[in-house]
Amino acid sequence: MPTRRGFLRIAGSSAVILAAGSGTFALTRTPAHALAPWAMAGDTDLYTDPRVRALSYAILAPNPHNQQPWLVDLNEPDTVTLYCDLERRLPETDPFDRQILIGLGCFLELARLAAAEDRRLVELTPFPDDQPGERLDHRPIARLKFGPEGSADPDPLFTHVRERRSLKEPFDLDKPLAQETLLALQSVVPEALHSGFNLSAALRAELRTLSWQAHLVEVTTHRTNMESVNLMRIGKAEINANPDGIDIGGTALLDGLALVGLLNRAQLADPNSNGFQQGLDLYRALLMSAMGHFWIASDGNSRQSQLLSGAAWLRVNLKATSLGLGIHPLSQALQEYPEMSPLYQSLHKKLPDVTDRRVQMFARVGYGPQTRPSPRWPVETKVRPR
Repeated sequence: MPTRRGFLRIAGSSAVILAAGSGTFALTRTPAHALAPWAMAGDTDLYTDPRVRALSYAILAPNPHNQQPWLVDLNEPDTVTLYCDLERRLPETDPFDRQILIGLGCFLELARLAAAEDRRLVELTPFPDDQPGERLDHRPIARLKFGPEGSADPDPLFTHVRERRSLKEPFDLDKPLAQETLLALQSVVPEALHSGFNLSAALRAELRTLSWQAHLVEVTTHRTNMESVNLMRIGKAEINANPDGIDIGGTALLDGLALVGLLNRAQLADPNSNGFQQGLDLYRALLMSAMGHFWIASDGNSRQSQLLSGAAWLRVNLKATSLGLGIHPLSQALQEYPEMSPLYQSLHKKLPDVTDRRVQMFARVGYGPQTRPSPRWPVETKVRPR
């Protein structure tokens, strides 16, 4: 998927923006409203209930297409019941809701870490009304019981919550990775799961190419590409109005391109358009900048293992942040629609020690620039009315 930087080339000249009139733009194009939840998280004046305080951090968790599919019920004292917002699934690229469930696992782990920072132990019961089948349904994903203050100790990983990113920018090709760095990522993965990494130049080249091929399948299969296009928020106004999905814009240049019609969903949906081709060029360069790859796998593919993989991914992402390392999940080759099947099988054959396991998360790693966080809906919008 194209990043903000890639669209800078679409216009060809900054004259396009000047033609739109400088008075159109504010001094800053940062979508401040959409980013406010990152600063508000944990505010003891705003969130006097320790459950909501923990949830104000949990909403910052990584999740597929930034759908933020969490919905919580607070009607039971000292308890949070988590549901999936079924309107926020991704039926084309995630037909069995595996990726959405991993995102919910990230949310649960971040809620647990935030509660521990408040020195409260959380007892988590996954799928209290039994596990779902092929699709998630109206049954709860998990129940979290909050203990009294002093029942838990903080986790050092929590320190890095506000700086955590899924880094969707090119990595520094002149800055290699050390094996010790990837071993440090493995150290935070629970023993119930398996993790691995690659620094071999030969396999790295193969995985770069496979990742690119998987991206091509997703964006040239019309229904899967449109699932992304329909979730794009283009420009500051759209991002602030709907702080979810795939944000593109928030700068004067990109908002100007949208204003004069050079950046829109029609272009991004048309494989023959300049916008689509520029996005391909950029994303290929991004994938080819991978300096290594990291993955998490499970024995089997149970709903429990998917949820646990989300918790593990959150911890890996935070550990990477603590090391100054960029990490970018590459979900395409793990998707389960028919067109992706050959690459899904190829990835499982290429990765060491996963032939009989299910790869739940696969990512490129390297060193890259600092970026701003992704937009978020405020925690209040994710709580069911009492």
